[in-house]
Amino acid sequence: MNSSVQATAKLCFEVIPGIPLIKAGDPLSRIVFDAISAAGLELVDGDILVVAQKIVSKAEDRLAPLDSVSPSAEARRLAAETEKDPAICQLILNESLTVLRKKPGVIIVRHRLGHVAANAGIDQSNIEHGDGECALLLPIDSDGSARGLHDDFCAAAGCKVGVIIADSMNRPWRLGTVGGAIGCAGVQVLDDLRGGRDLFGREMKVSMVNRADSLAATATLLMGETLEGTPVVLIRGLPVVASTETARDMIRPLEDDLFK
Repeated sequence: MNSSVQATAKLCFEVIPGIPLIKAGDPLSRIVFDAISAAGLELVDGDILVVAQKIVSKAEDRLAPLDSVSPSAEARRLAAETEKDPAICQLILNESLTVLRKKPGVIIVRHRLGHVAANAGIDQSNIEHGDGECALLLPIDSDGSARGLHDDFCAAAGCKVGVIIADSMNRPWRLGTVGGAIGCAGVQVLDDLRGGRDLFGREMKVSMVNRADSLAATATLLMGETLEGTPVVLIRGLPVVASTETARDMIRPLEDDLFK
């Protein structure tokens, strides 16, 4: 579908304040909805909420105490090769389909959700370690998590609201991380421009815009990565597009992966 977004001065990214520290079992959609209301905002048709993966994983109790992990022989070998904690290596193996690359300090895997990620997206920053070292895993089904939030927000607000779950990602041949979409519901993920024409009438043959990652990257920049405590961003001003696409739809098929 060719539905490229036209530039508009009305496009707005609004950081939502007042989100508390999230704990396992917290009603995340209600907490976010209440914070939006407390900020004097009301959700309207076409709004998109970008939610940080960390608070989704925390609410879904994806925090793993390292002392509860029993490393296998494979995990211990991987730990020796990469100079990482054997328990972390076991969690990485548990969350991965295959290890693609490894070196001291870095393990690149194909996550069970299909994403290629460093350390299977497992993180130890911005989480509590009061009862011992822990690691936070990605949601079991991030598209399902996005769909659940989407349904809750739509029901609470009485309008069509899209949801993107965003996580920081590394990219080949680039330093630094950018935000990327790992879960989507109610948003157009890809904007396929193939078959359209450029300014000089030339047919577009390969152009495809990843809208979800672009929105996630901007929202993640606004959220911050350290002390900000602002894990939700409201995006307003994009055209309302009915879509059933998910984050899985943006993953390049293995047969087209030239770097695997």
